[in-house]
This record gives sequence, C-alpha cells and structure tokens, in this order.
Amino acid sequence: MSLWRHRDFELLWAGQTVSRVGTEISVLALPLIAIQILHATTFEVGSLTAVETLPFLLVGLPAGAWVDRMRRRRVLLVADIGRLVALGSIPIASAVGSITLVHLFIVAFVTGVFTVFFDVAYQSYLPELVDRRQLVDGNAKLAASESTAHVVGPGLGGALINWVGASTAVVADALSYALSFLCLIGIRTPAEVPERGEHLTSLVTDIREGLRFVWHEHRIRAVAFCTATANLFGAMGGAVLLLLMTRVLGFSGGKIGLIFACGGLGALLGAVTAPWLARRFGVGRAILVSIGLAGVGPVLVPLARGSLAPMMLALAIGLEGGGGVAYNINQVSVRQAICPRRLQGRMNASVRFLVWGTLPLGGFIGGALGSWLGIRETLWIAAAGSLLPFVWLLPSPVPSMKEIPQPLDEPQLEPILGAVVEAPTP
Repeated sequence: MSLWRHRDFELLWAGQTVSRVGTEISVLALPLIAIQILHATTFEVGSLTAVETLPFLLVGLPAGAWVDRMRRRRVLLVADIGRLVALGSIPIASAVGSITLVHLFIVAFVTGVFTVFFDVAYQSYLPELVDRRQLVDGNAKLAASESTAHVVGPGLGGALINWVGASTAVVADALSYALSFLCLIGIRTPAEVPERGEHLTSLVTDIREGLRFVWHEHRIRAVAFCTATANLFGAMGGAVLLLLMTRVLGFSGGKIGLIFACGGLGALLGAVTAPWLARRFGVGRAILVSIGLAGVGPVLVPLARGSLAPMMLALAIGLEGGGGVAYNINQVSVRQAICPRRLQGRMNASVRFLVWGTLPLGGFIGGALGSWLGIRETLWIAAAGSLLPFVWLLPSPVPSMKEIPQPLDEPQLEPILGAVVEAPTP
C-alpha cells in the first residue's frame, strides 16, 4: 500500500510541494508590499489578509456543487493558470510604477477565488487517485510538503525580498503554479466521470445536500466547528503578527523569513508524527490532543519582547503549526473516508465554507482591534480564543474513534440527506 512508487500521486505531490513553497513567499511579500511600499494602516493590512479568504464565504458553497459536476483534475489545472496570471500582474505593475493598494486587494481576491476551487477539488481528487487505506499516508506526505514549505518558503522569501524586493519576489510564486500545472498534466489516471444519479438536480439542491451531510454527520460537524473556531482566532492574530514584527519589534524581511522558517520545523514534525499518533493513540484522540497543542503557541506571541522575541515567536509558530498540521492530517483523512465519492466536493466545500469562512471575519476583527486597542492587546485576545477549539470535540464521537472509519453507504445516507435541517442553513 506504499505510495512511494505511485507515479501519479508522486506527480501530484511534487506539484504541490513546489506551489506551497511559492505560496509561502507571497504570504510574506503581499503584506510587506502594503506595509513597506504603500505604507498601509493596521486596518488595511488586516483587511488585505481577510480579502484573500473572503471568497470562501462568497463562492465556497456553489464551488463544491460545481466541482462535483466536473472532472476534478480539470478544475485544478484552470485554478493553477488563474493564480499564475493574477500574481504575475504584480511585478508587471511594479515595473511600470503603477502598483496600488486596490491592485493588491484585487489580486488577493482573485487568487482566493481560484484557491477555493483548487482546494475543494484537490481534497476531493485524492480519494479518486489513491486507495481509501492510503488516505492518511497520502495526506501525511502532502502535509509534510506543506510543512517543508513553511520551513523553506519564508527563508527563501525573506532572502528574495531583501535581494530583489517584495514585488519582484512574487514572481517565484507565480512560476510555482506553472510547475504545478505541468505536474498535473502528467498524471495518467483516467479522470472519473462525475456521478449525477438518476435525476438531474439543481445547484441549490446540491448545496443543500452538502450542508445537510455535514450538519447531520456528527463527527464531521464537530471537527468543522473546531477548525472554524481555531481559524477565527488564528486569523485575528495573523492580521497583526507582521505588524508586531515590523513596526513594534523592528525586524527586517530577512529576519522575519528566518523566524517563520525556524517555526516551520514544528509543522514538519507534526506532519511526520501524525500517522504515528493515529496508530499509537487512535485517530480520534490524536485529533483531540493535536488541536489542544496548537492552541498553546499563540499564547507566546504577545509575550515576545527584547532579545528573546525571535526565539519565542519561532517557538510559538512551531507549536501552532505542529499541532495544527497533525490535527489536519487526521481530521481531513477521517472526512475523506466517511464521505461517499459523489458527495466529496460538496462535503469539502461545506466544511470549507464553515472553517475558511471565519478567516476573513477574523482578519477584519484583528485589523479593527489592532487599530482600536493596539497590536499586543489584539494578540492576547486571539491567544485566549485559540485555547478553546477542542471543546467542540469533547461531546462528539470523535475522541472514541480508534481507526479511520468506513464510508457511509446509500442506506445510511437516506436519513441524512432526506432529513430536515435542524438549524438555520448558513
């Protein structure tokens, strides 16, 4: 069952590794363009981080229904090209001297729209490419690449920003999407034809099915609310973190990149140990423990002062990243295993609507609180909230899960999809 000789998975893995490294460069570069070149305010910087995730609220639900009607690899290819074009416009605008804050907001939003479709299709595509028993291994390898990107990307991004400037450094991210596109083109596994059932259904009906499935499947609902809470307070802190580093602590782009790179080692450790945690303690307890650990990291951020500040920030990022990555590997694997193939896109989109929908809200709140109360005060509020997400898991069946569950069959789906939603639909 090893994936080391699974050619198509290795192509998917290679493309994502390169694109994730590129993404980490833009994570630093875009806010630094706003901070250093355009002299944006605290609220404007927070809003910029929020706008990139705003599409998950606006198009997240219909994206899932559309993805379930399309060949998923085709969606991935179009999304890569779209992000390549959007990000490529920044160095071009900078070269002719016309880069503006409005341009950054547009690029962030357009990139976010394509990311919505890519992420929904991507999580739905993995079960199509590998066996159900390989899901944890596949997600662990993909998360390990993402964690490696957290180590390599910020350091590389910081060096590029110091060398060629933040605007030009974005080119590396744009090119990474081109390489991801080429890897996806090389996959030979025939694309699955979308299952449409006996009767054609409307887009609204498909969206309602996805929401009903997530709401009534108690394990998926618990991890969705847990992740949404973590993302809300994580985005609040993230909205002002770079401002703490640049305007309060006076760090350069290179030093910031080094701090994120050192902290990224924790995420890499989380990716490597996640399968072991699931085997040793059971997948449910692994999910519970890892999200609890992730909540400890943000407490160290507002405490960072003086000569110890770089070390404390790196440790904070490492704890949050390590716990968060281990949590995501196991909870995503559980969701992918439980959900039938025909509902994967809608399930992933409904979950993403909930968990990523809190990111723009957290970004706007973080930017507003940073302007009103101050940067450290905002970080303390975010840190307190980051200790709460695990509470959603305690009354659910998640902690008692020992192994990756079997997918639900059609008879089990009937009471779920035919039921009336018990709470207001988002």
